[in-house]
Amino acid sequence: MLRVLRVNVSTDVISFDPVPKAWERVAGRALIARVLLDEVPPECDPCGPHNKLIFAPGVLVGQMVSSCDRLSIGGKSPLTGGVKESNCGGSTGLHIVWLGLKAILVEGSPAAGAALRLLCIGPDSAHFEECSDVLGLGVHETTQRLRSRFGTKVSIAMIGPAGEMRLRGAGIMHLDKDGNPGRISARGAMGVLMAAKGLKAVIIDPGKTRRPALADAPRHNAARKLYVKALAEHPQTSKIYPEYGTASIVDMCNGFGAIPTRNFSNGRFEHAEKINGDAFHDLMVGRGGEGDPTHACMAGCTIQCSNIYADVNGKQIVSPVEYETIGLVGSNLGISEPDMIAHLNYQMNDLGLDTIETGAALGVAAEAGLMEWGDGLRAMQLMEEVRKGTALGRVIGNGAKLAGEVLGVQRVPVVKGQAISAYDPRAIKGTGVTYATSPQGADHTAGLTLRMPVDHLKPEGQVAASRTAQIRMAGFDSLGACIFGAFGFNLAPTTIQDLVNGQHGWDVGADYLTELGKATIDLEREFNRRAGFTPADDRLPEWMTLEALAPNNTVFDVPAAEMDAIYNW
Repeated sequence: MLRVLRVNVSTDVISFDPVPKAWERVAGRALIARVLLDEVPPECDPCGPHNKLIFAPGVLVGQMVSSCDRLSIGGKSPLTGGVKESNCGGSTGLHIVWLGLKAILVEGSPAAGAALRLLCIGPDSAHFEECSDVLGLGVHETTQRLRSRFGTKVSIAMIGPAGEMRLRGAGIMHLDKDGNPGRISARGAMGVLMAAKGLKAVIIDPGKTRRPALADAPRHNAARKLYVKALAEHPQTSKIYPEYGTASIVDMCNGFGAIPTRNFSNGRFEHAEKINGDAFHDLMVGRGGEGDPTHACMAGCTIQCSNIYADVNGKQIVSPVEYETIGLVGSNLGISEPDMIAHLNYQMNDLGLDTIETGAALGVAAEAGLMEWGDGLRAMQLMEEVRKGTALGRVIGNGAKLAGEVLGVQRVPVVKGQAISAYDPRAIKGTGVTYATSPQGADHTAGLTLRMPVDHLKPEGQVAASRTAQIRMAGFDSLGACIFGAFGFNLAPTTIQDLVNGQHGWDVGADYLTELGKATIDLEREFNRRAGFTPADDRLPEWMTLEALAPNNTVFDVPAAEMDAIYNW
């Protein structure tokens, strides 16, 4: 039987509790929303004692099914002030389920001035430990020391210096299957929430536990085989992503005129061919050594869209370099050198920063004249300001919205206080609807419409496209499934219900993904409503409705009335 681990950092009481009946059939993103509605006052201070830091593996997590072991981490966001779910790959979610846990809830607040601690969780036990030797250290050094202390089989969820300084660009870093601390629960300042709970890291030691028994093994295994076969037959998941990773999206977005360029002032980057999938692939293959364009962040993943980027000597710089980072830290800053993007990526990872939020903040800083477009060395200097905790560094580390306010910049690409990701909504308008209306804030993972059959430059049909994408993504996030698994599920649609029923012994039907997605969004919207959000919050920045985006010369013009009706199921 799964249990809920409750950790009260005010009293240091730790308990393994039964799963409430209302939570039994929800997991991942859906469970975060359910817990928030049931136990968190919507108007509370996100960094106060009434908020909760929630670790919630998805429905399918625990069986090492390809791309289906993702972890959702959430709470009331210190960045947006509303509901937040931030998910990641790596090994953390898998090991939580192997320990028989439905969720981990961190509650209360530590005593004022108390040092950050470790929360160590193993089979049937959990306790706190001091960690003075890693306080203030970057994520990479922290990883080495904690693996030396606890062994190389553990999972680690940790914050870097940015989280310790409570900078609102801070996420929670995780290890991939090989021990690289490059997977991040990036969005929504979950690193700040973790610091507010007095934690530097959570150590998950599965011990000798392994995957839970299946309720119906023949059904589950047959579905798994069919799903993996579908992934192997789809060109996107069998060739493009394994060889070129998400960097393959550079050419697609640049072709649409939607890649963020110089603080979202243009949708086409003149040096896109220097930072596209071919460029990164050829560098990783040509340099050899530790570089690898084909890498899995999760055990059992057959897509392997991650990568290990190495320098000219074949030594690893960072793992991975993803499209979002290339867009926000590359073209958005006018930087066209893959090595510089990789080094900036490493620094942001080491600080524990969301590259989307930080790249957008740097774009605002460049708009304000604090760096020249294309000046990667100056961007590195600004990252050093963040590490030192200077006033300027704190402005950058707190994200694009605060940077715009402090630096007097109007072109600030945020919704609900959160930076827009690397798809300009004036050229991919359905994704703009998602940015505007999603309870999560501006987040492409809440409903990307890049591949939807719609004219992306026209307002017609965008609300319907966003609605479909948002429902599906809320469902996938609650399943614990990577969005790229959708390519397999689309070819073998019955496998979702068969995997779920085979794993848990439930009786979900063919519409389960849609039902799950709708229910999740309804819960999230209700929490935000109680927290004070109104339709006025479901809007893009006004300048995006006025300032035409080259080369298509379009503005965001989806009618507000249509967006307000998006959730009228």
